[in-house]
Amino acid sequence: MTATSSSPTIHLRRDYQASPFLVDRIDLTFDIRDQSTRVHSRLLIKRNHHAIAQNDLVLHGAASLNLIQLDGEVWPTERYQINSTEETLTLFDVPESFILEIETEVFPEKNTSLMGLYASNGNLFTQCEPEGFRKITYYLDRPDVMAKFSTTLIADKTRYPVLLSNGNKVGQGISDKKRHWVKWVDPYRKPSYLFAVVAGKLAVVRDEYITRSGRKVALEIYVETHDVDKTQHALRSLKRAMKWDEDRFGLEYDLDTYMIVAVGDFNMGAMENKGLNIFNTKFVLARQDTATDFDFEGVESVIGHEYFHNWTGNRVTCRDWFQLSLKEGLTVFRDQEFTADLYSRAVKRIEDVRQLRTAQFPEDAGPTAHPIRPDSYIEMNNFYTMTVYEKGAEVVRMYQTLFGREGFRKGLELYFRRHDGQAVTCDDFRQAMADANQYDLTQFERWYDQAGTPEVAVEMFYSPSAHSVTLHIRQHCPATPGQTDKAPFLIPLTVALFDPNGKAYPLQMSEETEAQGDERVLILREREHSFTFINIDHLPIPSLLRDFSAPVKLHYHYSAEELAFLFAHDTDAFNRWEAGQILFRQTILQQLEHPSSNAALPAVIIEGVQRILHSDSLDPAFKALALTLPSEVELFEAVPGEVDPVALVQAREAVRAALARSLRHEWQAMYQRCQRPAFHHEDSGWRSLKNLCLAYLNAVDDPIAVELAQVQYQKADNMTDQAGALSALRDRQGAIRDHLYEDFAQRWQKEALVMDKWFALHAASLRPDTLNRTEALLQHPCFSLKNPNKARAVLGSFGRNLLHFHAADGSGYRFLAQKVLEIDQFNPQVASRLVSLFNRWTRLEPQRRQLMKQELTTIVQQAGLSRDVFEIVSKSLEAAH
Repeated sequence: MTATSSSPTIHLRRDYQASPFLVDRIDLTFDIRDQSTRVHSRLLIKRNHHAIAQNDLVLHGAASLNLIQLDGEVWPTERYQINSTEETLTLFDVPESFILEIETEVFPEKNTSLMGLYASNGNLFTQCEPEGFRKITYYLDRPDVMAKFSTTLIADKTRYPVLLSNGNKVGQGISDKKRHWVKWVDPYRKPSYLFAVVAGKLAVVRDEYITRSGRKVALEIYVETHDVDKTQHALRSLKRAMKWDEDRFGLEYDLDTYMIVAVGDFNMGAMENKGLNIFNTKFVLARQDTATDFDFEGVESVIGHEYFHNWTGNRVTCRDWFQLSLKEGLTVFRDQEFTADLYSRAVKRIEDVRQLRTAQFPEDAGPTAHPIRPDSYIEMNNFYTMTVYEKGAEVVRMYQTLFGREGFRKGLELYFRRHDGQAVTCDDFRQAMADANQYDLTQFERWYDQAGTPEVAVEMFYSPSAHSVTLHIRQHCPATPGQTDKAPFLIPLTVALFDPNGKAYPLQMSEETEAQGDERVLILREREHSFTFINIDHLPIPSLLRDFSAPVKLHYHYSAEELAFLFAHDTDAFNRWEAGQILFRQTILQQLEHPSSNAALPAVIIEGVQRILHSDSLDPAFKALALTLPSEVELFEAVPGEVDPVALVQAREAVRAALARSLRHEWQAMYQRCQRPAFHHEDSGWRSLKNLCLAYLNAVDDPIAVELAQVQYQKADNMTDQAGALSALRDRQGAIRDHLYEDFAQRWQKEALVMDKWFALHAASLRPDTLNRTEALLQHPCFSLKNPNKARAVLGSFGRNLLHFHAADGSGYRFLAQKVLEIDQFNPQVASRLVSLFNRWTRLEPQRRQLMKQELTTIVQQAGLSRDVFEIVSKSLEAAH
């Protein structure tokens, strides 16, 4: 169904009403045939006496309707109405309670949206979150209607030997000579968005897990046969996640079987359907020679995320889609903690904040800015955003900052005691945290209601005579669409003060009898605060917002020497990294303001980088992060006023080249030091640092550096080093570079996920011919525009390529806009993600701003535009008014 720009339906959070009807049980039968699938549903329905009374039953649905029976009698056509525009089926004047039977027919092979029941490579899969179940049958397709499901699948046993659904398998048999059936029963109530079906020819890898109470759980991962040898990491990750959730939060798995199915055509990363998780292959398949260290980390994180949803999302789910962050923000926080507990907490924290600043901060500052609990939407798919997920996780993290690990666990335990088996709200979670810790969190609700990134400005005043330091702190949140005036937030701000020797002062306020430690969490509630610390005998250097204790932008006027001091001595790893990033950012912005073909670097940067490189105590993974320049997106947001993206890229590249030239011998020495005789997963930090050094060496025209990359590529026994060599040569001209890229494509043309890396490298290149090469990639035999991974690899990478997407003649804008419209015809969800790359058009300098606006106007005026794309583009254009 599509919507025109003149008549979108806007859903408002304030309009929520409980469902007038509830479903106690639904029994589904899928009769799978070659061209179509018939779905028979049997629903036990009763009135909800806690809701506003309604005589008519309104179901959601977009499937072909064959039959309606109520209590065994065919329901007459004059007593129901189908509204295809609103995707509803209304049954007039139904009884108090009844059995409703509905038969629909769906056509998986024709379903290109990848929502509902669809076909991929001859197999059938479902994706029902948020509103895909209505593409299968007519139902109360809303998260607060929770029912017990049973599912029977009937299909050709040769073509579909594997038949899976939610819960536990309770029966199977032969229908006739060619067909078989399997029945699944889920003992737990769930909303329709957690329903799943898989049918096809798939290989299975099995293992088991014994819970801490002694229950045996069968673990099964289903993949295509040629991918079986890429599943062991996923299995290990699943078992680690199950044990971690038991150890950290006391949560056990609750079914007999936990199944994961990998599919190559999938709009999202993965889906937490109860007992039957369906995953994008990208987050299941990993083998040393086909997956990078980053891929391995991604698999473990997403495996953990979907498993953790079993409690935070499935056992307790969201009442309505406005509460999406209730499950997603909380579960992202849990998967972040999982990784941090298993590996380096400091490195994980930095990685998470980098992602927040690169993707969520621009969203908060753009035309589609929204709170983590939105007030309205046109298309629900558009709220699977970085704000709901990543900022939502930061909001959850602040509870832990306020109450500590034990206080947070107490709050989570109370939440489960109160709400297990229910569909609830963000307020219910906040209240459980408040009650468990006897803390007033009324003001904390503003994190759920107000959009935008708060800005915190700090001034420090030192009194030599009183030996005291006062921190004067102001908070402000800029206006966002629909919200001009923001009330002050409750912000936990973690601070420390360092003496000139790098030792943290014990922090004591005047009203205290003794120091309370050398690090304090200051609670900001008003627009302005002052905090005074005593017994400070020298002017200190403040370390502010330690461990990024709140998702805010911090403003403090550090000198270059103070930043260099923190870069060298701060005991908080995040703030040590942050000090270096500020130094890098200031240098790049100075280069932008005063371009020079031979950029000069301040001595504090050279010395700081050398100190990091030569340190024997620092984790190599931390070193790699500390020596990586801020991303172009972060720099874009940091530029005051209008932005020329091409000039910004050139400024960053100039500083990168200056670092390469100034420290050439150090990069070479560290590159050699990072070499390891054999591949071990625990050496991922060394590989990260090694490939960073290789990239710096290739940032200038140096034949020796090219040769180093060539040798690394040829000798690599893992994808991290092979892809790292290609990445180092990405922007180069020359026969060696071209030969290696061609060799890579020939070698990996049958590995779809590996080819996605190759596609992305081409589309992200700074070479002059990148647009032409990107257009050519669309004709490559390994590329398909209908595959979301491929579309994101090429078009998403090109859209983040500031140099070529923002070409002065508008060619980059025209190219991507045309592809957005093309994809919108068959997969609006992917199209809306890509069109979001246009959202910051009002920040551009006038010529580019006008060119991008023209493309947005062309898109929004397109006949038959989906609701998904219409909502993003219309909000983007409204931002100019």
